Amino acid sequence: MRVPVHKQVWWWGGVALLVVALLWGLGDVMTPFLIGAGIAYVLDPLADMLERSGLSRTKAVALITIIAVLAFVLAMVLLVPMLIHQVAQLVTDAPGYLEVAQGWLSNRFPDLMPADGTVESAMTEAARQLSERGGTIMVTLLSSLGNIVSVFLLLVIVPVVAFYLLLDWDRMVARIDTLLPREHAGTIRRIAREINESMAGFLRGQGLVTLILATFYSTGLLLVGLPFALVIGISAAVLSIIPYVGVFTGGVTSVTVAAFAFWNEPQWIVAVLAIFVVGQIIEGNYLQPKIIGGHVGLHPVWLMIALAVFGKLFGFVGLIVAVPLGAIMGVLTRFAVERYKEGALYTGRDVVPAPVPPVLIELVPRGTTAETRRRAQEAHAAAVAEVRIEEARSAAREAAEEAARRDGAKIAVARVTVAEPGAAGAAQAPVMETEIRTWGGKTPDGTDPDAPDTPIPDAPVPQAGPAAPARDGAGGAILPSAPPVPPSAAALPGRPAAAFPGTAPDG
Repeated sequence: MRVPVHKQVWWWGGVALLVVALLWGLGDVMTPFLIGAGIAYVLDPLADMLERSGLSRTKAVALITIIAVLAFVLAMVLLVPMLIHQVAQLVTDAPGYLEVAQGWLSNRFPDLMPADGTVESAMTEAARQLSERGGTIMVTLLSSLGNIVSVFLLLVIVPVVAFYLLLDWDRMVARIDTLLPREHAGTIRRIAREINESMAGFLRGQGLVTLILATFYSTGLLLVGLPFALVIGISAAVLSIIPYVGVFTGGVTSVTVAAFAFWNEPQWIVAVLAIFVVGQIIEGNYLQPKIIGGHVGLHPVWLMIALAVFGKLFGFVGLIVAVPLGAIMGVLTRFAVERYKEGALYTGRDVVPAPVPPVLIELVPRGTTAETRRRAQEAHAAAVAEVRIEEARSAAREAAEEAARRDGAKIAVARVTVAEPGAAGAAQAPVMETEIRTWGGKTPDGTDPDAPDTPIPDAPVPQAGPAAPARDGAGGAILPSAPPVPPSAAALPGRPAAAFPGTAPDG
């Protein structure tokens, strides 16, 4: 029975409200799990690649986790202290830079900067505020950062959560797929695929672009000798998720700082400007097309709205979930627009329901299935019996030939008994009892029956009829050097084999 649409809406709406309530009430508790899930999602393609190369899933995940933890520890030990020092230095030196800029503007443009003018007053007030409150701002920022991202959370909970989620990621996705409503499974899979492409394009693609740009900008500015190179380079790379904003902000900030630091050396100011020009060329012509490519991604404006809204609603947890929730809302919005254009409200016509796919029903007469099964079993039993008879023939022939060679006999007869198909024990490997008799070789007393004074004994009388080629059994075998004769007649199942005399060369 089909579930009404209004009930489906109420059900899915209840699920969405439950998720919002969990984020709202358990934000601090959910933070490490959300970070771990994000890390597992980002690193899952790398784990799949290592698994395809021959590593087990456990070894691949363990290797990735160890490398990620080591990289994080190195960053905390080497990079973070430098960033904190440069930020503190920037807050301390900013008032001095503003005073220098104010003096230069007053001397350069005296009409625009009167002694009691608004611009000068504003710059003086800004310098005073930075000087007085810069330390307070830094202490508050660092203490908040320490409260949000504690060492215990980053070094213990997040790696453990990421490890286990990454280990079971594929199985977890497959298990969730089995829980999808069957009626809407295809649509949900398509929407999930688009959400994955959108988030992958941003988190994996844009994340890699940001890492490359941060390395390029920071290294270039450090080589030039620009103060606050790490802060400016990383900030410009992070802001590059919004087209042209990162390079513009970083370029203006870098050139301004370079103007104060290298006032008498304009070549270094030009070098700083060239770093950002080259970075923009690399990003626009190589990094964006090659790494992000045709992924849908997140629109920069939509991303800023998501960060602002979810950050305001859920705080730091909202900033973490802003990207996936923004991607989900973007895909759902496009899906809603698509359905709207297909509906009667947009087209002005009643929507014709899609034809129901036909269902194939096979009608089998009574007893047909049982008869087919019985015939198949009989054919299988006959094939097994034929194979066993052929095995008995081969074994009898080999045994007779071996006995003839050993005794130098002219005639060798093998008697083999094969179990009837279907008889007791026939379902197992065939039991073959072979009895070999030879004539024309040496007698038990050591005399040679082929000597001139020793007559050759008559051949034994066949037990199963006259010597004639027979297709239904074989128990005896003739030496390969015997004259052409029909193959030894095989023993019928459960009956002794017939013996056929032959003549072998003397000696």
